Amino acid sequence: MPIYSYKCGSCGHAMDALQKMSDAALTDCPACGKPALSKQLTAAGFQLKGSGWYATDFKGGAASGASGGAAAGASGGSTAAASSAPAPACGASCACH
Repeated sequence: MPIYSYKCGSCGHAMDALQKMSDAALTDCPACGKPALSKQLTAAGFQLKGSGWYATDFKGGAASGASGGAAAGASGGSTAAASSAPAPACGASCACH
C-alpha cells in the first residue's frame, strides 16, 4: 500500500498515512480537527541510477551484443586489447568493483 503525505492548510501540521489507492483522501486534521488536510506531492522513495539492467539487456537486445562482437572481430584488433577495459553491466558504481 502506498504512503501518502498530507499537510493541514489551517495549522500546518504534516503527516504520512498508509492507505489503499482506493481509499478516500483524508480531510480532517488530527492536530486541529479542521477539515483542511490536502495531499502533498512527494518524490519516490528510490532512484534508478546507472546503466541498469534495462539499458544493458533490453534496449538494444541481442542484436547490439552480436554486432559489437562482430565489429571487434572485423577490426582485426586483438581480443586482449578489447577486453582490457570492459564496461561493467552495473555501471561500476556498485560494491562489486
